Amino acid sequence: MSKKVKGTAIGIDLGTTYSCAAIWLSRKKRVEIIPNEQGNRITPSCLAFNDSELLVGENAKNQIARNPANTVFDVKRLIGNRFSDPQVQNDMKMWPFKVMKGDSEKPSVVVEFKGEEKKFAPEELSAMVLKKMKETAELFLGKEVKNAVITVPAYFNNQQREETKEAGTRAGLNVLHLLNEPTAAAIAYGVDNLSDENWNKDKKTVLVFDLGGGTFDVSLLTISKKGVIEVKAVGGDTHLGGEDFDTSLINYCINEFKKKNTGVDIRGNPRALGRLKVACEKAKRDLSSTIFAPIEIDCLHEGIDFSTKISRAKFEELNATYFDKCIQLLEECLRDGNMKKKDVDEVVVVGGSSRIPKIQRMVEEFFDGKTLCRSLNGDKAVASGAAILAARLSGNDDDMKNDVVLLDVIPCSLGISVKVNGVSGNMDIIIPKNRSIPTSKKITLLVNQTRVDIIVYQGENAKVMDNILLGEFELTGLTLGPDRKSKIEVCFSLDTNGILLVSAEEISTRQRKSITITKI
Repeated sequence: MSKKVKGTAIGIDLGTTYSCAAIWLSRKKRVEIIPNEQGNRITPSCLAFNDSELLVGENAKNQIARNPANTVFDVKRLIGNRFSDPQVQNDMKMWPFKVMKGDSEKPSVVVEFKGEEKKFAPEELSAMVLKKMKETAELFLGKEVKNAVITVPAYFNNQQREETKEAGTRAGLNVLHLLNEPTAAAIAYGVDNLSDENWNKDKKTVLVFDLGGGTFDVSLLTISKKGVIEVKAVGGDTHLGGEDFDTSLINYCINEFKKKNTGVDIRGNPRALGRLKVACEKAKRDLSSTIFAPIEIDCLHEGIDFSTKISRAKFEELNATYFDKCIQLLEECLRDGNMKKKDVDEVVVVGGSSRIPKIQRMVEEFFDGKTLCRSLNGDKAVASGAAILAARLSGNDDDMKNDVVLLDVIPCSLGISVKVNGVSGNMDIIIPKNRSIPTSKKITLLVNQTRVDIIVYQGENAKVMDNILLGEFELTGLTLGPDRKSKIEVCFSLDTNGILLVSAEEISTRQRKSITITKI
């Protein structure tokens, strides 16, 4: 756990489609979700650039149809990713704004701002959203806010976490901790329920199903009566959520428009795509409470109107593959945690997209009819948990009824590839994903060269090119034994703060080299 600091600290849920800020109010003994200037407690993670100013939040989202090429959203789907990633390339086809290849394979968003072409890295854009949340909190509290706990998807890799932290720093925040989103929801659930007289077990097993606008996370945790939250396993997909459901609907409407208008394709019309996105997102939300939803847009393309009616059944059909994947990942998380469905005491659903009736039915059916816990507000639970941890880390938790101790796991496997004579092999996993931290592991290598490069990776793939490079170091002047081999001991040590120390030592000479990697 991160060190404590002094001063006001807030929790920020930095979402793909909406962001939310919260604070623990000692005098009221509860979390307060901070309203923005429009009085709303969630703010669109949307940016708009024009000739005179930068707009962030609702003002940006409201003008997407007028200024689509310079209105940016879904930044969370770019952060920490490479421009060449297939998912980035696929997303680009549906975005009205321009994305190009930047330095070191990073994607760069290109907009017209104050009469000039500007390029922004994803962490710069995320910093603008975080700065907006910081300013919103300062306006509400009437004082400066410097400290924050920021939430990230449980399945974010090291690069995505590092760039999120950098975004916080750019926004003028001291990032106390990057907290996994489903764990944040579990903290909120624990603080709300630990004092419940119906809590009749020393320890409950809770599964948090968190389906948001752009990411899906599932976490298996145990929460003890004493407030110890121990993460057993995490799973998910950093590219699965409400935005994908919108895209399915958009593609359906594009094809319907093409059928009705003899092959006319609107994909090259940013303004039409922007207006269609707004309409499809509204229809998706409406279908959570109605059986049919109309999509009607005047003069969508070249003066041609568009009108159709979407049924809930059709929406479910269009997204069946995505819905099924959520259940597959849920099942995988249970396996990773060595638990069965019957071992889960409570299933907590959070995230805006978890409101979709089909999703809720599928989760209930998976757990053989178990009633889902819907007591937490799906949009605000993650920010609430972050605010509780922020209060702990800033010493502003004196009036908090229930204590919380967090024991986490690593979301992705850690391993090495050994490069000999300039040639590297596959990655060997040293610490598998979902291992509790702190943890350590040693392995012994036999090499037949006097020099070896130790390269550290994060990921689940055998091929190093498909994993995330974390760092590397070399051992030289190795002593070869009678069998023309040198014996090397490699040690991985990961502490509670997510700091990884990798060391390698030649056993015969005790020559040692190491590298420290922060925030795994």
